[in-house]
Amino acid sequence: MFKHYLITRFNLKNKNWNVTKNNESLLTREWMTHRIELFSNYCLPSVSSQTNTNFQWLLFFDITTDEDFKKIVEELLQPYSHFRIFYINGMEEFHSSIKTYINGSSENSEYLITSRIDNDDCIHKDYIATIQSQFNHQEFMAIDILKGYSLQISPHIMLGKKEHIFNPFISLIEKNDSPKTVWFSDHNMWKKESRRIEITNRRLWMSIIHEKNKVNEFDGYDKVDWNAIKKDFIVSEKIDKQVTSDLIPHHKWRFLSLKNKLYVNYVLASKKFKKALGLYKIK
Repeated sequence: MFKHYLITRFNLKNKNWNVTKNNESLLTREWMTHRIELFSNYCLPSVSSQTNTNFQWLLFFDITTDEDFKKIVEELLQPYSHFRIFYINGMEEFHSSIKTYINGSSENSEYLITSRIDNDDCIHKDYIATIQSQFNHQEFMAIDILKGYSLQISPHIMLGKKEHIFNPFISLIEKNDSPKTVWFSDHNMWKKESRRIEITNRRLWMSIIHEKNKVNEFDGYDKVDWNAIKKDFIVSEKIDKQVTSDLIPHHKWRFLSLKNKLYVNYVLASKKFKKALGLYKIK
C-alpha cells in the first residue's frame, strides 16, 4: 500500500552552509567527530527503538567522507537491515539521489510516506507509528507535529517543552506518481502549503541544542521530568546517566523558562495567524 522512508543528510557539502552559529568551520574532522558522537548517542538510539519498524532509514553522506569515519558509521548501522547508507557528491545531488533510490525500491507501492530527521536530533519511539496512523490514501498531505521538547546539552543541561510549526520533523504522504518527497523544499517552506495536518496531542520529537548547531538556540520552557519521558525518547545509557545526574533544576532557570514560553507561544501564534490570513502564498 505504501512505503515509508525516514531521510537524513549528514555531512553533505553545501555552498550556503559553511560555519556553525559560533562561526566555527563545518565539515572538518573535529566537526565530524562531534556529529557522529551526537548521532550515536541521541539520533540512532531513538530511531532504532521505534515501535513500528515498517520503514527504511536513508542516510546520505558526502563522497569525501574520510575512510575511518565511513567505517565507524557503517559499523554503527550494520545491525539494522532497514537502514541504508549513501555516499553522494554534496547537497546538489541530495534530492535527485533520494528520488532515484525511492523510484527503484517502491515501484509496487501506490503511496509513499517520507519523513525527515536531522542527524543530531531525537524522536519518540512512536514517531513512525504515529505518522503512519495518519495515512488515509491522501494524494498529497504534509504531517506537521507541533509539539516536542528541547534538550540543551552544553554548556549546561536543560530540558523544556517546545512548540514549533513547520518544523524539521515534518512528513509527507503522497501518491507514488512522480513523487516530490518531503525534502523537495526546506521545512519552513511548508508554511506555503494548504494540504497539511497538524498533530497536537503528543510531544513526539526532541531538538538537541549544542554549541555546533547552525542556528538553533535553547528555548525550552516549563518543568519536564526526564525520568518520566526517557522511556519514550531512547538515548544511549551514557547520555541517560549524564542527563539524570547533571540536569539543572527548573527553579534555577525559572525566569528564562518564562521568557522562552512567552517567545515560543508568540512565534507559534504569529505564524498561525499569518497562515489563517493567507499571508503565506499557497502553492
